[in-house]
Amino acid sequence: MSKSLAHTKWMCKYHIVFTPKYRRKVIYNQYKASIVEILKDLCKWKGVEIIEGNARIDHIHLLVSIPPKYSVSVIMGYLKGKSATMIFDRHANLKYKFGNRHFWARGYYVSTVGLNEATIAKYVREQEKHDQMMDRISTKEHDDPFRG
Repeated sequence: MSKSLAHTKWMCKYHIVFTPKYRRKVIYNQYKASIVEILKDLCKWKGVEIIEGNARIDHIHLLVSIPPKYSVSVIMGYLKGKSATMIFDRHANLKYKFGNRHFWARGYYVSTVGLNEATIAKYVREQEKHDQMMDRISTKEHDDPFRG
């Protein structure tokens, strides 16, 4: 569904994935709820619609609709910069782990959605199931091939 501004019809949707610094597993329990709330607020303030989102223990998946007046890099700089400040304000003890207000890793993954929105929304929604299945597969113990 297209949206419109004064002189523009647009449909700019992106799948974005970003991680905490050093891919630390910190997005859980009270931090998860707080980080999700912060990201929702920041997106709302910029007019970015979160279509689907999933906060995993060591990364964030977002399917977002970004107005064409903003580039993806501007929105990501805003989200990661402001959210880091807000996270450290709410959870001061994280400063010892991350130091100097660097909560997020430098890069991020982004892909345009096009007309595959339903497929990508399903992927983001079911990421937890996929991770659990992969954990079960990878934790299987194998016999040591070097023992007789």
